[in-house]
Amino acid sequence: MSNFNTIGVIGKPDDPNSNTCLRSILAYLQQRGCRVIVEQATARQLQGNGYDVADVLTIGEQADLAIVVGGDGSMLGAARVLARFNVAVVGVNRGNLGFLTDLDPEDFAPQLDNIFAGKCKTEQRFLVETEVYRGGKINSHNSAVNEAVLHPGKVARMIEFEVYIDDNFVFSQRSDGLIIATPTGSTAYSLSGGGPILTPNLDALVMVPMFPHTLSCRPIVVDANSTICLKISDNNTETLQISCDGHVTLSVLPGDEVRLHKSPDKLSLIHPENYNYFKVLRNKLGWGSKLY
Repeated sequence: MSNFNTIGVIGKPDDPNSNTCLRSILAYLQQRGCRVIVEQATARQLQGNGYDVADVLTIGEQADLAIVVGGDGSMLGAARVLARFNVAVVGVNRGNLGFLTDLDPEDFAPQLDNIFAGKCKTEQRFLVETEVYRGGKINSHNSAVNEAVLHPGKVARMIEFEVYIDDNFVFSQRSDGLIIATPTGSTAYSLSGGGPILTPNLDALVMVPMFPHTLSCRPIVVDANSTICLKISDNNTETLQISCDGHVTLSVLPGDEVRLHKSPDKLSLIHPENYNYFKVLRNKLGWGSKLY
């Protein structure tokens, strides 16, 4: 049996379909006698009845299990906070692809029954920490589950920067930017940019140049325990940005340094007992089934 007694519930804002699913999940959890904490923005879309209301930080501090109802975007937003705490996270897919949200919204009850019975898999996913240094001092920072992306503040503007790994010069580049993705994020923006798929158990990061001004520049996979440093050229005339999971944006000025490394925080994902990563890839990416 699991020790999931206090359950946090986080929804997808302003989504009627998610709200219907949320109400069913809340009824299920109350029937099981769980203490339920609903994220405050989610609670505003529901009529309160027998549950506590709190922010995601409080859910991380108090919950044993967090249920995220939505797509991968909802999961990423919650995960960056919940990874700081010893809380398991499971997703109910109300989005599009749903690489991180496993449970079927139309049939979640038996799946949650199994999770409460301990019939499930737990997987650790690491995050990447991004720090912007200005004048030798840290100016801003944030973490990402999927990827950190260096890009211009305006669309289709070429930028100049140098890349170092563990203080070793790798290359200088003129491009639209650079994607630094975790294995979790290798099936997201990085994949769209031509990067490889990394299985979640790999301790690696992938760097994918965005429209580089040379055909010889290709994605490269590096040890996740490396420190990646991006030195922003003074030749850039405008403010750049680092986006974390497409949610959080850090301002980057010419002459700044951006340092990226594996975060000490890890996301604890709960999967159904029959979860298989390659089956997920086949289903989500439309890969062909076995021929024989």
